[in-house]
Amino acid sequence: QVQLVESGGGLVQPGGSLRLSCAASGSIVSINAMGWYRQAPGKQRELVAVIISGGSTNYADSVKGRFTISRDNAKNTVYLQMNSLKPEDTAVYYCYCNAQAVTYVGPRTYDYWGQGTQVTVSS
Repeated sequence: QVQLVESGGGLVQPGGSLRLSCAASGSIVSINAMGWYRQAPGKQRELVAVIISGGSTNYADSVKGRFTISRDNAKNTVYLQMNSLKPEDTAVYYCYCNAQAVTYVGPRTYDYWGQGTQVTVSS
C-alpha cells in the first residue's frame, strides 16, 4: 500500500554530517506524519525525530540542536540532516510514516516502516 525507500546512511567520522532521505510511494491518500527512529545493537528502537502534517516537529533530547527534520510534501519525502555526529548516534535508522492509503476495504490509516539504513560514526 505504502512503500518507503531510504537512502543516505554510511560511515562518518565524529563531528561529521550525513543527510538521510525517505521517499513514500504507493496508494497514498494523505500522510499524517513522517519521521525517523533508530535502533542501536542491544537497545530498543527509539524516536529520533518526527514531523506531522501541519509542520510541527518533535526531537529526541539527545539530538536536539544537532539534527533537523524536514519534509517535501510534493515529493512525499522526509529528510534528516544530522550534524555534529557522535559515536553514540551509531544505529540503524528507520523511516516511519503514518498515512491513509487506499486498500481493498477502502481508505485506512496505518503505520509504515522502511527497511532501515545503517549510520556508523567512528574514527
